[in-house]
Amino acid sequence: MEELWGILRLYAVTFGWALVGAISMGIALILMLKLFTWSTKEIDEWQLIKENNIAMAIVLAAVIIGAAIVVACCASFS
Repeated sequence: MEELWGILRLYAVTFGWALVGAISMGIALILMLKLFTWSTKEIDEWQLIKENNIAMAIVLAAVIIGAAIVVACCASFS
């Protein structure tokens, strides 16, 4: 019975870290997109994407992937 509680505790800790990772990834993505939008004041990225501008969609995808790589690297160092 003691071993079962140990396993459940490990699962709970793992789930907790997954939750922390998901929340930090969401916050990082929001901040990264806000910074990108702020740095390109003359361009309305979301309007261009609504107009089916594939190039802008690729640029925003690159920003999101870049933020994901940064968060993943920071998580691996802790």
